[in-house]
Amino acid sequence: MKALSRAFLMLTVTGAMPAVAALPSYELTIRDGHFEPARIEVPAGQRFKIVVHNGGTGPTEFESTPLRVEKVLSPGVTSFVVIHPLRPGRYPFFDEFHMDLPEGEIVAQ
Repeated sequence: MKALSRAFLMLTVTGAMPAVAALPSYELTIRDGHFEPARIEVPAGQRFKIVVHNGGTGPTEFESTPLRVEKVLSPGVTSFVVIHPLRPGRYPFFDEFHMDLPEGEIVAQ
């Protein structure tokens, strides 16, 4: 039993365990309700991460009803959301603090 435990520990320490592939990542800056970029194109059927940065002077929110995700950020804060694999299509997102401004979109192809 001890030999098996040592073997597992050796595999773990030496990195012989299977590596987890990094998620594709997309950057999004929200500056006072304006999205940069306003359109993010992603491959359909693949999980991905959106790194969201609030470059504005007040709070902001990355929200998408069809994706069932929302993230509120204070000024200067960076965070991320992981999005499940999407079917081909258009998935709008918006900043609830700036509903008068155009929404952004994720396009899965």
